[in-house]
Formats: sequence, C-alpha cells, structure tokens
Amino acid sequence: MIRRRHPHGLASRFLIAQLLVVAASLVAAVVVASFAGPLLFHEHLLRAGVVRDSAQLLHAEQAYRDTNLITLVVALVTALACAVLAAFWLSRRIQVSLGRLTEAAQSMAHGHYDIRVPDMGAGTEVEALAASFNTMAGQLERTEDIRRRMLSDLAHEMRTPISVLTIYLEALQDGVTYWDETTSELMADQLGRLTRLVEDINDVSRAEEGRINLDRTEQSVGELIRAAAEAHREAYAAKGVDLDIDADGPALDESAVDVDRQRMGQVMGNLLSNALRHTPPGGQVKISTAAENSEGIAVRVTDTGDGIRTEQLPHIFERFYRGDTARDRDHGGSGIGLTISKALVEAHGGTLTATSPGPGAGAAFTVELPRHPQHSPRSAGTTTGSPPLQHTPPGYIP
Repeated sequence: MIRRRHPHGLASRFLIAQLLVVAASLVAAVVVASFAGPLLFHEHLLRAGVVRDSAQLLHAEQAYRDTNLITLVVALVTALACAVLAAFWLSRRIQVSLGRLTEAAQSMAHGHYDIRVPDMGAGTEVEALAASFNTMAGQLERTEDIRRRMLSDLAHEMRTPISVLTIYLEALQDGVTYWDETTSELMADQLGRLTRLVEDINDVSRAEEGRINLDRTEQSVGELIRAAAEAHREAYAAKGVDLDIDADGPALDESAVDVDRQRMGQVMGNLLSNALRHTPPGGQVKISTAAENSEGIAVRVTDTGDGIRTEQLPHIFERFYRGDTARDRDHGGSGIGLTISKALVEAHGGTLTATSPGPGAGAAFTVELPRHPQHSPRSAGTTTGSPPLQHTPPGYIP
C-alpha cells in the first residue's frame, strides 16, 4: 500500500494549530467585548449618576468600544506574531532532531550499523526515541557481526570435508585409489561431519526461535547426572581425566525437576564433552548440585582445564564463537553446542551461565532449573527403564 504524503510540513502544521488557538481566543474575546462588556459598562455608568441618553453616556460608551477594538487588534497582532515565532522555533528544534534520526536511519539502511545519534536536547520524548534508536542500532550491529562470523565459520567448517570428498572422488575416477574399507570409512566420516553441521545449525535455529517441543516429565536430578556421567565415563578414562559426582551436595534423588529427559541429557552431554575437550590429562571434572532456593536447583560442571579469559565470557554462548580461530571442528568444536544448550535450558524456564577465574584456572558452567511443582522424590521403580540420553556434538569454549 502506497502511503499518501502529507501536503503540510511540521512548521505549517504547528502554525495552523497555533492560528486555530488564536482564532478561538479572538472569537471568545469579541463575543465578550461586544455583548457582555457594553451592558456591564452601561449599567455601571447609570449607577454612577450619568443621565440616561446624555452626551456623556454616549461618549463614554463610544470610548469603551474604541478601546476594546484597539485592544483586540493589538492582541490579535501580538498573538499572531507569537504563534508564528513559537511554531517556527518548536518545528525547527524538532525538525533538526528528526532530521538527524532520518539521516542515521538512511545510513543504517545502507549497511552502516555503527551509526549512533547523539543527545540533541529536544525534549524527553525525542531523547527517548534517540536512545531506542541507538539500542536498535547496537543490536543490529551485533547481529550483523554474528552473521558475518557465522558465514565465515560455515565456509571454514564445510571446506575441509568437501575438499577431502572431492579429492577422493577424483582419485577414484582416475584410478589412483580404489574403493576399500579405509576409503569407505573416510568418506563416511566426512559426510558425517557435514550432516552433523547441518543438524547443529537446524537445532540452534529451532532452539533460539522457540520451535522445539518439550516432552516434560518429572525427572530425578541424580539420575540425570549419573546417566550423563556414565555416557562419558569411557571417553574420560581414555584421556586420563577424572570425572566425579559431588556426593556432599543436597540429596540428588530427592531433587526432582520438570524437564524433557532427552533435551536435558543433550545439555549435560554438551557440557561434559566441552569440559573434557579443554581439560588436560590428569585434570578433573566435577558435577555438583546446589539448592539455590526452595523453588530451584543448580547443577554445576566444573573443570580444571584451559579456563576462559574475562573478555571472552560474554560471547561464549554466541553461535560459532571461537576464542582461538585456529582450531578446527575436530579439536575446537563448531561453537554451536553451548548456544543450543543455553536455548534449551531457557526453554525449560532456567538459566545457563559460565564463570572462570581466568586462563589456566578452569571454568564452571551452571544450569539452574526450577524444581518440580510437587517437590516429590523419584522412586527407583519410576526411573527404571528410562530412555537413553541423546547427545549432540559438544559446544566450544575458548
């Protein structure tokens, strides 16, 4: 739909509004001066002893009417001048502010997301509009940075498997190599990497947009933790990293949460795989719980690994974020797992946060979840035979 442009500018509209006010005031003054005023003046003259129909009475009333006329004319001219000046000043002040906002919006439309509008002193409303514009510009700038980094990382992630597949396909066509078990495993591995990347991107998009359906049931926190730990026990043993469950925390089996077992297993799997990747042999990863309050419980995964720099902490849950861009997917992860985990935890009404004293001092990831409404413990009979936990490729921390 084409919007019809208003024929009058801001200054003319201000002036028309002021003229309407002046006209209404003038009409009211004329009515009072022409009807009510003369009658009151005539009555007071008679009370003062002036003879009715005398020359003195006629001259006094004529003087009153002339004075009223002069007063109304002077008032009209003054009001018109003030209306014009006020309309010009107000419109000019607002036009300058709106002009700056328009220029900034046009600049942003051409891709300059770093543009900001300074304080213009044009009133609370205009300043609030400018502040909202700057907030929007900052968010768009961050979104654009993430989009560019995502495209760059996608190209980087896909380049290696596609190159390997292309080389082996050409080698097979030229007869340089032959299809055997080694070639089959290599091709399947590279295709698997591409498949996992596509699944990761789909999962993180669905999670962030709230399009994941959760099958929420009452689950024991202790069982969730032990199942995730057992699923990773072999990988931890192979690397020589201890994986411990803190038994000194609140009774695990007495703490129940209302979650999707599969999705929460995915979150725990991402956190444990992430901790293993960045903890050297001989290190330790510990899973502990804490009762945040009567309505929530926290599950914390703490490692003694690489740690996170302070400037990286605000960004580690962003998709495709990498503190060390030299790492590839096999060693550094795709940078999507933590983003998926955070979105899944928030979909359950909880939070996922990260802390670290600094490089080389380890890191801690804390999942805070609301308790089950009934706060009822899980019995052994209700947890037997639960479906296995699913795990997606882990996320990355610097």
